[in-house]
Amino acid sequence: LGPELEPRLGWSFQNLQAGAAQPWATRSLIQELLALDAAQSEHLRRALEPGAALRRRRLLRVDQDDPYRPITPEPWLVARLTGRPLDVPPPPGAVAVDLAATWDDLVLPASRLAMLREFLLWIDQRDTVVGQWGGQKVGGPVALFAGPSGTGKTFAASVIAHALGWRLYRVDLGRLVSKYVGETEENLNRLFDAAHGQPMVLQFDEADALFSKRGEVKEARDRYANMEVSHLLTRIEAHDGPCILTTNLRKQLDSAFTRRFQMVVEFPRPDAASRAELWRRLLPPRAPLDAAVDPVFLGNAVALTGGGIRNAALHAAYLAAGQGGSIGLPHIAHALWRELAKEGREIAVQDLGLLAAHLPKELLDDN
Repeated sequence: LGPELEPRLGWSFQNLQAGAAQPWATRSLIQELLALDAAQSEHLRRALEPGAALRRRRLLRVDQDDPYRPITPEPWLVARLTGRPLDVPPPPGAVAVDLAATWDDLVLPASRLAMLREFLLWIDQRDTVVGQWGGQKVGGPVALFAGPSGTGKTFAASVIAHALGWRLYRVDLGRLVSKYVGETEENLNRLFDAAHGQPMVLQFDEADALFSKRGEVKEARDRYANMEVSHLLTRIEAHDGPCILTTNLRKQLDSAFTRRFQMVVEFPRPDAASRAELWRRLLPPRAPLDAAVDPVFLGNAVALTGGGIRNAALHAAYLAAGQGGSIGLPHIAHALWRELAKEGREIAVQDLGLLAAHLPKELLDDN
């Protein structure tokens, strides 16, 4: 990391290596600077082999087993140790998800948090289980996050990516699936070839549309669609890197597919206590609040998901800011009314529960 932290070291490394085009040390320079004997030099060579821990865990890059090739740190390691943003280009058909999320930000039952941490073990402990203990090497790992919209599936995927120091990319399958025979497979191959072994987490939304229970094959298109799904699953399982599939409709998935995933995590709708905690966290921390705004009261009022609470908390803040005052229960009732209306059904004041008395009258007149 020397040349990254102190550019003068890079110049020094280049000056010490005649003809060097990059500011990185080679194995031969390390041997010279540390005055390694033959046994120590051999130990260094083995430590840099493709099967060694430094390479398996993607800490260093070594182009070839050549003592005159530069040894460079992986970009994710540089970003992790220096605090700089990780600049990894998105693979074809994927877009970056930029959520600064940590474990402390998750509001989930303890059992679900434990499952998410277990999923990380499949990544962090691969060297021990496969390299040292001789365990079977599998691709991925692959997890399925299932639950209603707004329950935190993408947020949890962001937490996992942040814990690894990697980027999260959401795969837009609509950009990859083609009506032309063979083109979908080519698009998927380009995606996974670009992402293979890179410091990134891939997220595939609406897995139920891909891995639903299979019906009778009635025409050639059905058979081809099954081939596309089979190809996608094969590439996901062979991929060297974590993949997270999400679904709002767990029951629609074929169990033959879900059995092949390393982890299946159910994201429940938050209970009253969890909703209270979400309100406490999601109301802007420096916003002035009326004395009547109590997170416990709000958590018992309306059974929204975390995503709905996030939207309502921000909407209430903007309403209060527009009036030049503090956030009060009328602002929150107003915001919740707007949020419930997004569901596309008839809503009544009773849907606001304990907050019904605080709904501004003009909203009822407009309904």
